[in-house]
Parts: sequence; C-alpha cells; structure tokens
Amino acid sequence: MKHFRTSMLDLFGCLLLFTFSCQFKEKEAVATVPVRVPIQEFVPQTFDSSLVAPFFVKYPKFSFLKREVLQLYRKRHYQHLWYDRKGLNEFAKLLYDKANNLDQEGLHIEIPYKERISDLLAKSDNSDKQNLEAELFMSSLYFFYADKVYKGIDAEKSTELGWYLPRNKQSFETRLDSLLLDPKRINSPDKDVLDQYYLLKTALQKYRTIEKKGGWDAIAIPDNMKTLRLGDSSEVIPEVRKRLVVTGELTTDSKSTTFDSELMAGLYKYKEHIGISPDSILTSKNIQIMNIPVSERIKTIMVNMERCRWFSPSLTKSKQFIVVNIPSFTLTYFKDGKPALVSKVVVGKELNETVVFSGDMNQIVFSPYWNVPPSILKNEILPAIAKNSNYLEENDMEWYKDRVRQKPGPKNALGLVKFLFPNSHTIYMHDTPSKTLFNRDSRSFSHGCIRVARPRDLAIMILKDDPKWPVEKIDEAMNAGKEKAYTLKKRIPVFIGYFTAWVGSDGEISFYNDIYNRDERLAELLLSN
Repeated sequence: MKHFRTSMLDLFGCLLLFTFSCQFKEKEAVATVPVRVPIQEFVPQTFDSSLVAPFFVKYPKFSFLKREVLQLYRKRHYQHLWYDRKGLNEFAKLLYDKANNLDQEGLHIEIPYKERISDLLAKSDNSDKQNLEAELFMSSLYFFYADKVYKGIDAEKSTELGWYLPRNKQSFETRLDSLLLDPKRINSPDKDVLDQYYLLKTALQKYRTIEKKGGWDAIAIPDNMKTLRLGDSSEVIPEVRKRLVVTGELTTDSKSTTFDSELMAGLYKYKEHIGISPDSILTSKNIQIMNIPVSERIKTIMVNMERCRWFSPSLTKSKQFIVVNIPSFTLTYFKDGKPALVSKVVVGKELNETVVFSGDMNQIVFSPYWNVPPSILKNEILPAIAKNSNYLEENDMEWYKDRVRQKPGPKNALGLVKFLFPNSHTIYMHDTPSKTLFNRDSRSFSHGCIRVARPRDLAIMILKDDPKWPVEKIDEAMNAGKEKAYTLKKRIPVFIGYFTAWVGSDGEISFYNDIYNRDERLAELLLSN
C-alpha cells in the first residue's frame, strides 16, 4: 500500500510539472522544478530458521532461553529485530548498557559472552549489514535481562523458601514490542513491577554510596554500659552521633558527649527505621544494631528487591485489601489505595512460622469458640489435664465431638473476634487476651495465626459501609458471649508477606529483624543464580 501511495504521489507530481511547464514556457530556460525521488523504506531481512539451533550449541550459556527466542522469531517470520538502516538499533545499545549494570538492579551477575557481544556492537557502528550472530545475541541478551530483572529466581525455588503468594506473571515478548518502539522506556519504572522495587533500588544506590565513602565504623560498646537518658554524658555518645549522621537520622554532628534533645530526635528516627518502638533511651542493644555493617544492609536491600520481583502489582488493585508483613509485625488495611488502619500484630514463633500466602477474607466471627488444634491438644492441653483434672473448667474449655474447644468469653485465646480467609494452612487473624505482648518489639509468639492489636477497629473499618453493622452492634456482638458469624458482602484480599526492608511513604528505608532466617538462604541463591 505504501508503494502504491508513493507512485500516485509521483504521478501527481508529474502532472503538476507538465501543467506548470505549459503555462510558463518562457521561464523554462531559467527555472527547473526538481522531481521528488521517493526514499526507499527500510525493510528488515529474514534469515534461515535452521540457523538458530547452531547458535545455542555454540553459545550454551544462553541455551535455557532457546524456546523464548525461537517463539519470538517464529511469530515474526524470522525477520531481524535489532537492525535499522544504520546498523544495530538504539535499543540494542541501551539494552547492552543496562545488562552490563545489573548491579544497579541488586544483582551480582556477569552477562555471558560479554566480550563477544561488545565486539559485535563495535563492528556494527561501521556497517549496516545485518549480522545474524549479533541479532541472536541481542534477543538472547534481552530475555536474559528480563529473566533476571523482572522474573527473578524460579517459582519452585521461591516456594522452597516458603513463599506461597502468587508469582508475578509477565509477557516479556509484549514488553519487547513496546521497548523497540520506545527504547528509552527501559529506564522508566515498569507497570508490571511493584513500585516498592524502584524505591528499594533508590535506597540501594544510597547505601552503595555510603559504602564507597567508607561506610561506618563499629562503635566500641563500653563494658557494663548503662542505659543512657536525656542529660547523661558518655564517651560513646559522639560515636553514636557520627553514626546517625551517615544514614541521615542526624543532619549535623555537634560532637557533644551529652545526650541532648537533638540526639534524642535522631534516635527516635533511627528506631523507627529498625522496627523497634521509639523511646528516649540509648542501650547497648541499640548500638549493636548500629554496628551491622553497610555491606549487610546492602545485601538485605538486594534480597527484598528480589522478593518484589515475585509480587504482582495486580494483587493490590482491589478497592480494599489487607497486608501483613511478618518481620515488621504490622497489619495495614488499605482502602481506595490508601492506608486506612495500621495495627501491630503477633505472628508465629520460629517453630510455628506464619506462612507467606494470600487468601480472601469472607467472614467475621464475633465471640468465637476456639477449636483447639490437634497438635496443641496433644502437646499442651492433654499434659495439662494430666497434671490438673480441673484444667478444662478453669480455662472455660470443654470436650466437643472428640475435640476440646474453648468457650466464648474474656479467657478465650481468640479474644472477642476472629477474621477468616479460608486456606489450606489453617491460618486466620484474631483478637487475643494477651495484650501485653504487643508492647514488645519482637512479637513472634503464636502457633502460626495472626493476633491483631486493634481487632475492634479492624472490624469497624471492614463493616463501615454495611448499614447492618453500626458500631454499637459490633460491640454488642463482640461481648455477647455467644458465637455469631457474619459473611461479608465483598471478599477482602489478604496478603501475608515477608519483607525485611521496606521504603515507607516518607521515602525512608526501614530494616526489620529476619525472624525466620530467610534472608541468608535467598542471598546464597541470588549469588549462585
């Protein structure tokens, strides 16, 4: 069609030339009208499909990408994708640059056949010949880059690490189409990647800059160091000031040995950034955490960037959803894309780890029974009964269909309300009579379920738009002493995740204790991947 359009324009040009020359013959000797020569459109060459397999035999480190590369060219009838009339196109060079800087993506990976690809790129600057080896190298390099940066380690391996949230599903081929049209998009955030990934990437750059400047020195903790408070003096205080300036909790270093209000404000910020309750004291434990090397903080950021690769942004597109982050011991209820409620939680202890998975909350149970799980019955309740025949009565428990359950009421282990999202792990969220546990910084005490510090507020927020459940009725149901279940009109997605580093809305990164010791195992996989 384009050739037809061009020939019609040429014909139209000739007619104009003829008319013009007839009317103005007297000017013909001194003036000429240039004839427009159509520019030939660039047409990519095709190549023999049988030449793809030998490439992967010659370069076996890319052989795991053979299926994707073949599928890419099969759909495009084996046309070259990486060439224009000047040689290798703009995106080929941008891609090579990005692939050579995978450390910026939190990855310690060297691209295969780096020198060979570099040599082919250099030669392409002086030739418009479409080189098949260069073509297949660039397609392989694209899928290699996408596999590492957007996909991450195999789903089977992430499941082995206890990650049961749905993995991010992406079309790298579709992404390639858009990048070939607009190559500079490779430097922009991708909508198929969790926003947190890019926030952590910025934090990674900050901490690598700190590392290049020498990081921070370990602070010598005095023997039998006492807890320091406002007004106290100590030789360790100037070292703490110096340390907090490095990561930005303090903007200036007064070098004072006195614990003043400036230092207290910096400590407040620092404690918020390490997941402990801010207070006005300085302890040896605080300094021990400050002494964690910058290299370890960088590794933690890299590990959590990897976890972001697994998490699909589409999971959080619901009008309302709940996120529990196990290491930070927090629950956040989102409504219309904004946090509507934040609550402390208690999660499973190391022997009863809370599982990383997702479910849909479909029911709230007020004044619930607690049906004692068989493992707890065997290991805890039956031994207690053997020691005290009145144990069940004293704890408001009873036998029910060959099992033990605890009656609704103030002693009930589930408190006054529970929130159900059916799952194979038998995990749910609930109230608890053990309120003092929420005052601790580390809160891994449960048998796997999630205890919520603000269960009443959560119930009120969830039922806020339901006219059947005013606040007064919720309070009445929670304290009725009789179990009542209510099925929600709309299910609420619940995501239980595991992130030991997270950048908040203020742009500041927080680090949390790796309570289930998962970071090191993932770091080893990343370094060997």
